[in-house]
Amino acid sequence: MKPSNIKTPGVYLNEINAFPNAIVPVATEVPAFIGYTPQAEYEGKSYFNKPTKITSFAEFESIFCYPKPAPPADPAKQYEPQYYLVEEKSQPGKGDYLLIEGKYYSIVPDPSTIYYLYNSIRLFYENGGGEAYIVSVGTYGSASGQPIKAGEQIVNPYVQLADLTKGLALLKNEQEPTMYICPEATLLSVKDNAALMQEMLLQSSEIKSAICIFDIIGGRNPDPNLFMEDIETFRSHTGTNGLDFGAAYYPFIGTTIMQSSDIDYTNLFGGDIKQLQAILSPASKPNTAVEKIIANIESPSNSPLTISQNNAALIATSNTYKTIIKHILADTNMLPPSAGIAGVITVTDNNMGPWKAPANTSIVSATTLPINLSEAQQGELNIDPLTGKSINAIRQFPGMGILIWGARTLDGNSLDWKYLSVRRTMIFIEQSCKLAAQAYVFEPNDKNSWEAVKAMISSFLTSVWKQGGLCGASPADAFSVDCGLGTTMTAEDILNGFMNITIKVAITHPAEFMVITIQQEMAKSS
Repeated sequence: MKPSNIKTPGVYLNEINAFPNAIVPVATEVPAFIGYTPQAEYEGKSYFNKPTKITSFAEFESIFCYPKPAPPADPAKQYEPQYYLVEEKSQPGKGDYLLIEGKYYSIVPDPSTIYYLYNSIRLFYENGGGEAYIVSVGTYGSASGQPIKAGEQIVNPYVQLADLTKGLALLKNEQEPTMYICPEATLLSVKDNAALMQEMLLQSSEIKSAICIFDIIGGRNPDPNLFMEDIETFRSHTGTNGLDFGAAYYPFIGTTIMQSSDIDYTNLFGGDIKQLQAILSPASKPNTAVEKIIANIESPSNSPLTISQNNAALIATSNTYKTIIKHILADTNMLPPSAGIAGVITVTDNNMGPWKAPANTSIVSATTLPINLSEAQQGELNIDPLTGKSINAIRQFPGMGILIWGARTLDGNSLDWKYLSVRRTMIFIEQSCKLAAQAYVFEPNDKNSWEAVKAMISSFLTSVWKQGGLCGASPADAFSVDCGLGTTMTAEDILNGFMNITIKVAITHPAEFMVITIQQEMAKSS
């Protein structure tokens, strides 16, 4: 209180702050998912093309999923892919297939019905996900009634580059997201996928607060001999901008997200039960029990059975049908790993911090891989002398299961930014210091302010060092903070209103290559 403001006799209190401002660490584990949802409406309000923060899967369901019908009706299906059994003249060389009564059938989807976002959100929360942003850019399109050819890349015509880039641009105004994830990007053509990835990297490098986690086209059903062609295609289409803000993971992962109750006869042949009957009860070997169930499905009685009850009856009476459902379930459970990686990052950050590499850990619900990479094969993914674009492998190890076995950004040739944990730690430090320093905008640009800023940032970095985020035997070895006339500013800077702060940090790097040296020596007498 200024003495000039005191005009009435009495006693006055003047409180003085005893402690300087402190830096509140920013959140580092908030992914933003962009894609297509069953719906986007809650309490009469539309949430399409509106970044929406959620904190649980239940919250996601309430806004972006179909409402649950009252019992005893079956639960509403949030995702209904359509599959076909296409008869082949000989054993298919690509894709999944079945041998039924001496005939080969390829199991192939209708590409217009394949989406990944819904199951990816489930995978994210299975792996410990917390807060997240959802940008729903549209709902599902109608089935085309035409399956793809066996082994062909799935391109969904309803997944549009313009929709996804529009949803991405909406995130420019959101400060919280620290990861950009678009699971359905692999359903685009290679050209459109490339344009989206480059736009994501450019936006990340401009705002400097989020990384991009990419999936790779071809990772769903890779050829064991030619899979490197998909890798080279990816590398040649990601451009050269913002590579240190991106990380890619390969291959897709087989999960247990979808259960047997999620797939039934309505997911076959576009719901045409007659085509299914021709396979389950052929004229050469009829199955009367199956025909009776199908007749009840086509002409329900006065007390009709639910779809799940009819489905259970078909499974009980036909081993062929049971096998078909098993194969389709395995195909629908083959998901891009990006959402699972985001969940792993969330848990790692909460337990340790962004300086701990999100690697050498498992992905919950991941049970199979479409390709088992060897050490030699991963070597070509991890280090690429030509482009430097590293791909993080997901591998299966005997006795340990499926592990994330890579921790690099796409900027694999950079000594500064080749590790994902280094880039994310720098984002954490930069954004935390930036937000805290805003309190000193318009403060006097003098020594008092300079010392206050230095003390605030030094205190924050000391806490990071104590937690293991910075390396060095002492805080002085781990970081330095400079701010003042003659060190970071000139007299002209002060006249122009600039307060320059220089921060140097020694960030910990992951021990990616551990070399153990063993040497024999002669026995020695005691």
